[in-house]
Amino acid sequence: MEQRSLRDLTVSALGLGCMGMSEFYGAGDDAESIAVIHRALDLGCTFLDTADIYGPFTNERLVGQAIAGRRDEVTLATKFGNERREDGSWVGINGRPDYVRAACDASLDRLGVDHIDLYYQHRVDNQVPIEETVGAMAELVEAGKIRHLGLSEAGPTTIRRADATHPITALQSEYSLFTRDVEDEILSTVRELGIGFVAYSPLGRGLLTGTIRSAADLPEGDTRQRRFPRFGEKHFDRNLALVDAVSELAHQKHCTPGQIAIAWVLAQGQDIVPIPGTKRLKFLEENIAAAAVTLDAGDLAWLDDNVGPASGDRYADMGTVNR
Repeated sequence: MEQRSLRDLTVSALGLGCMGMSEFYGAGDDAESIAVIHRALDLGCTFLDTADIYGPFTNERLVGQAIAGRRDEVTLATKFGNERREDGSWVGINGRPDYVRAACDASLDRLGVDHIDLYYQHRVDNQVPIEETVGAMAELVEAGKIRHLGLSEAGPTTIRRADATHPITALQSEYSLFTRDVEDEILSTVRELGIGFVAYSPLGRGLLTGTIRSAADLPEGDTRQRRFPRFGEKHFDRNLALVDAVSELAHQKHCTPGQIAIAWVLAQGQDIVPIPGTKRLKFLEENIAAAAVTLDAGDLAWLDDNVGPASGDRYADMGTVNR
């Protein structure tokens, strides 16, 4: 697979988001999820993304189990900052230095590794100066526990202050045909500073695959309708109309709508790495094949004209993003 650079870190051009293997999108199957991770590595998709809150905590253990014996093949990213208890209840956003250190040690233990390649602050804590949080992360670099620093859903001012404290390798934010708010100011900021960009939910949390046409298509226990307004009754049909436009181009290109969506993100710049998530081998292979889909200038212009931002906010509570 093609490689891309996130500042000073080289990763596969496509990563694998592992969240849905453990929570939020219905029940998981650990055996199949491990098979998916192994197949991803076999196909050169070696940039794996997890976080301590997924499960909570169980996704890191799952990823750790999957990469045991193959650690040298993997670029491993995880996150801290959204604090949860073992019972799944939420504590809040935590960027205090003592918590940063404790969270890192706990992640290393669950993952069964001696270092994390890319360690993100999952959400910015507005009660703690970003310099204090990033300063604690920098201490972890000096200790050899992490190699590179990242931020997730940080705004331009926070990004600049963080990068002035210690070089930030990557910013992770939602970016897709459905979600383009980072184009207003955030992308220009990270590019000015030389920071790479990791695009999560490039498939619009599954909507852009064209396989979700009603609530009945969501598995039991799936939380998307509750957590994401775009899946709600008010917005769903409008968004399906946008998916139909993507499907029209996919038909012409002899590929799937999801592959068009991933190819579009890949086409936005060599400094951008999408990390579509899946827990099914079939969809993993389909996603990786999107790297071979070519969109020319005419295709990209057509998508810009016909697939605008989705209807509805991307989260029910937008107060924790782009801080």
